[in-house]
Amino acid sequence: MSVIVVLIGVSVLVAVGFLFAFLWAVKSGQYDDRYTPSVRMLFDDEKKKDENKEEDHK
Repeated sequence: MSVIVVLIGVSVLVAVGFLFAFLWAVKSGQYDDRYTPSVRMLFDDEKKKDENKEEDHK
């Protein structure tokens, strides 16, 4: 029974550590995406491709 208590305690500490690391990464700008918005306009939308295929079948 005491092993379960120790494992739960360790798992809570690990979870708090991962939460702290995630919050630190978000705060430091690790997840900021500056590249994708600039190249998004270069790619065709999937809807346009699907609409063109439907028109070809008519």
